[in-house]
Amino acid sequence: MSKYPEENVTLANVTSWCVVCAEEVPPARAALQKHNKEVITCLRCGEARAIQKRNTWCVIQTYGKGGYQFVTNESAPLMLKQTNQKQLRS
Repeated sequence: MSKYPEENVTLANVTSWCVVCAEEVPPARAALQKHNKEVITCLRCGEARAIQKRNTWCVIQTYGKGGYQFVTNESAPLMLKQTNQKQLRS
């Protein structure tokens, strides 16, 4: 038994609420989000956040036989300029 009572509380017994819509979040989902140090959201609000985050990046193949690279909105213009093999790179 720990001398700190909050260490004895399991996440399965704690009710969590979505920070966006104040809906109750299942304990397993809340525990996973707490473990990953994310904001606790319900499934609907979490899906909306994921779609919003996903729209900010993509993966491209830079050359014909090159590997895939992670590209964000900020790096896209330079990255796409460098993929044109017929154009001088600067």
